[in-house]
Amino acid sequence: MASKPYILLVFIFLPFANSIHFKFPSIFNFGDSNSDTGELISAGIESLEPPHGQSYFQTPSGRYCDGRLIIDFLMDAMDLPFLNAYLDSIGLPSSHKGCNFAAAGSTIQPATAQSVSPFSFGVQVAQFVRFKARVLELLAKGKRLDKYLPAQDYFQKALYMFDIGQNDLAGAFYSKTLDQVLASIPTILIEFETGIKALYDQGARNFWIHNTGPLGCLAQNVAKFGTDASSLEEQGCVRKHNQAAKIFNLQLHALTKKLQGLYTDSNFTYVDIYTIKSNLIANYSKLGFEQPIMACCGFGGPPLNYDSRISCGKTKVINGATVTAKACNDSSEYVNWDGIHYSEAANQYVSSQILTGKYSDPPFSDKMPFLLSLKF
Repeated sequence: MASKPYILLVFIFLPFANSIHFKFPSIFNFGDSNSDTGELISAGIESLEPPHGQSYFQTPSGRYCDGRLIIDFLMDAMDLPFLNAYLDSIGLPSSHKGCNFAAAGSTIQPATAQSVSPFSFGVQVAQFVRFKARVLELLAKGKRLDKYLPAQDYFQKALYMFDIGQNDLAGAFYSKTLDQVLASIPTILIEFETGIKALYDQGARNFWIHNTGPLGCLAQNVAKFGTDASSLEEQGCVRKHNQAAKIFNLQLHALTKKLQGLYTDSNFTYVDIYTIKSNLIANYSKLGFEQPIMACCGFGGPPLNYDSRISCGKTKVINGATVTAKACNDSSEYVNWDGIHYSEAANQYVSSQILTGKYSDPPFSDKMPFLLSLKF
C-alpha cells in the first residue's frame, strides 16, 4: 500500500432539506477512543508511548493510533483545525473552533469502578455545560480572549458530533450472554437520548451521530471470543459481537429518526460507520491493504499479533522474558493499528467514504468540494 501513488479525490455535493452544510464555525465532539484527541492522557489516567503518532505527528499525540483519526480527517475536510481535548490546558490551546470531550474507554452508560474511563457520556455532556458557561462568563468580561474562545452564537451554529457506544457493547460481553447484551441496548440508548436532549436544551441544533463499527472484527475480541472457529464469520470476525453491533445500530437509527421528529428545528444526521468498516475489511486487498484484522502494533505475531497482557509501545515481562509490543514495518498496510483501534490509513479510507454522503441518513451533499489525499 505504501508504494501506491496518492490520488486526489474530490467529492462535490448538492444541497438537501434539513441540510448539513459543512460550513460550521465550530465543532463539539463526544465519544470514546475512536475520536479522543488527548482527553484520557490529559487526565493522567493512561500514557501513550511511541510508536503511537508515528505516521503523522511523529510523536504520541494523545490519539490511540499511528496518526490521524476520523475526526481529524473530517475537521480537515471542513477546513477547521484539529480539536483540542477539553482537559488539555497546556500552552493555552484554542477552543475558538470547538472542543473535544471524547475520552478513550468511555461508555454511554455511567462509569463503574471497573471502567477504563470515568468520562461517560453524561459526564462529557456535563463538561460541555461547564465549558459553555465558563466561555460565556469570560466573553462577558471583554475581547481579550476572543481568539481562543467560541463566540456566543457558535454554540447554536456548531456541529455536535458523536461516536460512542462501542465500549458499552464490547465490555458487556465479558460478563453477559448475547441475549443479555441485546436486552441492555434500550437502556443504553435511553441514556444517550438523555444526553442529546440536554445538549439541545443548551442550544445544540446540528447533530452528527456515528453508529458503531463491526466489533467482532477487532483483534482484541477475536483473541478473547473467537478461539472456536464456529464462532467466527466468513471474514474471521466474532459473530455475536457483530450481531450486537447491528442491533444497536438499528435502534440507534430509529432513535435519531425519533429525535428528528421531536426537534424539527434541528438537523440529525446518522452515519453508517458499520457498513463502511465492514466493506473495508471484506475488500481490504482491493483497497491496497495487506492485513484486515491482525494488529500492526502488538505482541505475539500472526495471526492476530495481539496479547491482552501488553499494549502497543509498552515493555513488560511475560513468561519470564522482557518483551516490547512493537509496530510493523508499514502501518499503511494494516486496517488495524493495535488490536482495538484502526490505523491512520484505515481512518483515511473511512473518512473518504463518509464524505461521499451515501452512508448517511439523510444522505448529504453540498457544493463545497472535499479534498483528501488517499493512499489507494
